[in-house]
Amino acid sequence: MDKAAQEQLRSLIEGRNILVTGGTGTIGSEIVRQLIPYHPRIIRLLSRDEFKQSQLRYQFQNYNFLRYLLGDVRDLDRLRRAFEGVHIVFHAAALKRIESTEYDPIEAVKTNVLGTQNVITATLESPTVERVVSISTDKAVNVTSTMGATKLLAERLIAWASFYRREPHKTLCSVRFGNVLDSRGSVIPLWREQIKQGGPLTLTHEKMRRFFMSIPNAVHLVLRAASHATGGEVYILRMKSVIIRDLAEVMIEELAPKYGRSPKEIEIRISGAAPGEKLDEDLLAPNEIDRTYMVDENIAFIAPPHRTEEYSLQRLKNFDGYTSSTNAIGKDELREYLKREGIL
Repeated sequence: MDKAAQEQLRSLIEGRNILVTGGTGTIGSEIVRQLIPYHPRIIRLLSRDEFKQSQLRYQFQNYNFLRYLLGDVRDLDRLRRAFEGVHIVFHAAALKRIESTEYDPIEAVKTNVLGTQNVITATLESPTVERVVSISTDKAVNVTSTMGATKLLAERLIAWASFYRREPHKTLCSVRFGNVLDSRGSVIPLWREQIKQGGPLTLTHEKMRRFFMSIPNAVHLVLRAASHATGGEVYILRMKSVIIRDLAEVMIEELAPKYGRSPKEIEIRISGAAPGEKLDEDLLAPNEIDRTYMVDENIAFIAPPHRTEEYSLQRLKNFDGYTSSTNAIGKDELREYLKREGIL
């Protein structure tokens, strides 16, 4: 983030009251970590996980302006209390596992759709909340899964809410993530443990390609959206994609010797794509291309359909980096990237 963007974010955050839903998760806790240097008055972390809250209390023990709230976005009354006096909301609470949400789709609807609507309701009722940034996913594009469908609905609700009531104006936007490297529940921690145990390493489909982003880069996108949005946008990050088989092989080659094992002894076992999974992901749907604008060379946003003529920024013309089928990196570049990000 350049100096001008940092100052813009500082003016937004300094001295303000912040709420992070899902505040003990991988993304929620990193949002808190990156907000601390901007001197907010209070950060409230709302989550259901009291164990993770106790861990964060220890990690952040030197920051007495953090508040740990037990609660669920499914509970509107709890949200109303959590929103008291809050100025900015980062909505990171979600059910995000494709396989579990395919098995229990109604639970995904309750958290990802109705929970987001509860955040919106609490926002519209609040006299203080000015901005909401909601976390979405590339699974919301060209939907094939329950989780993707619920996140697409959440995006649409957020865009609608930003224009539901003009006075007092409230700015709501979304950000679309790719797969977040080493996040809780992702393949990297699982594969690391499988390699440590001697295998096999389980892979759903060897030709599958995915966008990957580091945890800090994911949150950088969130904070950039918070300071840039004017209402209803969906922010995306240009990313390289990775062939999942290459990721598995690089992890075996690099990590097996660290655990006293030969890479040759670690079997890769193909289990088949799970229900709802795709071979490739996209960050833009076909009907979004003509209303996508550049913030800088790496960040773009999709304008809401009724605001496409309000922006003076350059429209996106180079779509490389927005579909995983065209820009997968090679193993050597992947290896260096994983080392640089501290994964290997």
